[in-house]
Amino acid sequence: PMTWRGSRPSFAVHRVEDIVCVLRCSVPKLKRSVLGFLPVLSWLPRYSLRDNALGDLTSGISVGIMHLPQGMAYALLASVPPVFGLYTSFYPVLVYFIFGTSRHISIGTFAVISIMIGSVTEKLAPDSNFPSLNETNGTGGVDLAARDAYRVQIAASTTVLCGLFQILLGMMRFGFVVTYLSEPLVRGYMTGAATHVVASQLKYVFGIDPARFSGPLSQVYIIAATLISYYGDLNSQYNVSVVGEIPQGLKPPSPPDISLWGSVVGDAFAVAIVGYAINISLGKTFGLKHGYKVDSNQELVALGLSNTAGGFFQCYAVTSSLSRSLIQESTGGKTQVAGVISSVIVLVTVLQLGTLFEELPKAVLACIVFVNLKGMFRQFLDIPALWKSNKVDLMVWLVTLVCTVLLNLDIGLAASIAFSLLTVIFRSQLPRYSILGRVPGTELYLDTDTYEEVKEIPGVIIFRSSTTMYYTNAELYLDALLEKSGIDIGKLLMKKKKKDSEQKRADKKEEKRAKIKAKNQVKHITLCSTGSDQDSEIGSYGDNHITQAASTGSESESGKSADNSTHTIILDLSTASFVDTVTVKILKNIFRDYKEIGIDVYLAGCQVCVVEQLSIAGFFCESIPKSCLFATVHDAVLHSLRVHGDKDRPQYECVLDMSSTTKM
Repeated sequence: PMTWRGSRPSFAVHRVEDIVCVLRCSVPKLKRSVLGFLPVLSWLPRYSLRDNALGDLTSGISVGIMHLPQGMAYALLASVPPVFGLYTSFYPVLVYFIFGTSRHISIGTFAVISIMIGSVTEKLAPDSNFPSLNETNGTGGVDLAARDAYRVQIAASTTVLCGLFQILLGMMRFGFVVTYLSEPLVRGYMTGAATHVVASQLKYVFGIDPARFSGPLSQVYIIAATLISYYGDLNSQYNVSVVGEIPQGLKPPSPPDISLWGSVVGDAFAVAIVGYAINISLGKTFGLKHGYKVDSNQELVALGLSNTAGGFFQCYAVTSSLSRSLIQESTGGKTQVAGVISSVIVLVTVLQLGTLFEELPKAVLACIVFVNLKGMFRQFLDIPALWKSNKVDLMVWLVTLVCTVLLNLDIGLAASIAFSLLTVIFRSQLPRYSILGRVPGTELYLDTDTYEEVKEIPGVIIFRSSTTMYYTNAELYLDALLEKSGIDIGKLLMKKKKKDSEQKRADKKEEKRAKIKAKNQVKHITLCSTGSDQDSEIGSYGDNHITQAASTGSESESGKSADNSTHTIILDLSTASFVDTVTVKILKNIFRDYKEIGIDVYLAGCQVCVVEQLSIAGFFCESIPKSCLFATVHDAVLHSLRVHGDKDRPQYECVLDMSSTTKM
């Protein structure tokens, strides 16, 4: 053992032990963080050549062959030269291999994202901005080289900004943002985008060059201009446009034009959200099918890094493709090694085989696009299915389709999300209110209007709303409670006030008569005893008669009505997930008003967070103690029947009284 001079510096020993403990605790945490950010390190070292290599090789070759025509075809949708579609099928795939968590999706070009990028490039770089003079015949034309170079720059800048949005959202754990895009909205949007794709490819199919349009109703104008151009100049239908020169080799990276970000920020954010929605829906589908977890936040980061890195290499935005992903899975793909192999196929094509595609007609690429849109147009079959299952979702689907077709992709998406959120608000404002009854022989309480077997508890009204009560529907909650319970609080309060005032008048009269009677008793004793007795008798008879009449009248007015037969109201708040200040105010008013007419009010089924919020808001007080809280409706019913002495109450376990609960 060590020997120390003087006092032993125990603090130093403890300090070293603390540091060692921190390091021991930090190393596993650091490892989890690294593996979470670089998922490839968690599965690639354990990659089994025997189990996975053959399937990934076959799958990679198949998907790589699909990348070639799709990449060039979808590049036309993005309004950039076809070779940039091949670049987009190469760089982002390698990045996703490192950072992605899905094993089966195929990252690369996709029709909807391509047309969204194309709407931006054509809006900011229309043909009219690049005039040129035809030296042969002296007519005006379009400087295609300058136009395409600028469109590539716009697409790359938009893609980098899109990727930065996705990275930022992923690091802030905002993967849940895609939940605001419901499935009917996404499917309606993709169907509407498919119509944009078809309209944009008609010029290649017919070999014409109609006028370009952008903004709302642009699709109507494009189709009209296409038909006019086709039938107006029959010679144009024989013009055959080909892919053209495909340069060999890869381009060096170049920074994006940041000055364009102000013009494309809205479009970049829309592309980021839509691309992620498509990617995570496919990823989770395959993850559930094959039994592995897809991290939504890491997917957002992986897609963002793929777009950001790709933008520096003149790629445009990517997401997963349904057709390629299905091929990757069905041909035996097990991991993202298949994606790397498909990238090798694309790389070989760009380096050596590009010249083979230079004479390929663009009409062929347009037909490839049409074939790949078959699955999107099948989504029109959602209409009869949604009509049968949920008409509100059908409205969301149809409104999204119409907005996307008529208002263009960016404005259409914003309008569709706004409409979808409005349907949620309207649904919460119009919930289903019900009176509950007990299923005989059980502790279940169900809607009396829906189930014939349930029986209402005599003297007890159990009220429930199908959704959370908050400021938009709090007044509706109160109105429904009054209507469903059949208790007219205003009428009963007026009766009570009238009864109280009559009782006060009767008491005053009784007091006055008592004083008169006392005076009569001290009168001179010489008065005629017989007369006095008669007067006294008459007076006594009159007093009794008035008192009895007042009592009888009071009883007849208050009555034994259905309202007075209720002694307890139980509010089932099991559907509430939060309470706001308006809700607290409404609940306080309910307790106050019913207490004034002699009816107890209990709260049942409150979640812990709701109880905490009620406590913070100062809901509980001397007039509203925590003893009015019960874990279940059945506990509240048993307590009510015990308090009000119902001999016929069911005999079950004791009531759970939560009056002593200070924190849940």
